[in-house]
Amino acid sequence: MKRVLLLVALGLGVAAPAFADLALATSKNCMSCHAVERKVLGPSFKDVAAKYKDDKGAVDTLAAKIMKGGSGVWGPVPMPANNQVSEADAKKLAAWVLSTK
Repeated sequence: MKRVLLLVALGLGVAAPAFADLALATSKNCMSCHAVERKVLGPSFKDVAAKYKDDKGAVDTLAAKIMKGGSGVWGPVPMPANNQVSEADAKKLAAWVLSTK
């Protein structure tokens, strides 16, 4: 199954690391509230990347929000804490989100 998904990703022109991080985002339930290119319950990852494009501390800021949750930045719907996400995975996810420009 993994081989098939990798072949599909490569066939679509998606780099392996980007695909792996999409897989991580899916496994951590990020895709329940977010999508890469459109708002779902939370903002699209591209909108997040645009908002933080000039923020040098954005990876750490977003990693903290992924783990601890947050509210008020994107409207009244709060982002819940994600206790199942380690700091290393949160930073990996944050860096990937910022790369979705």
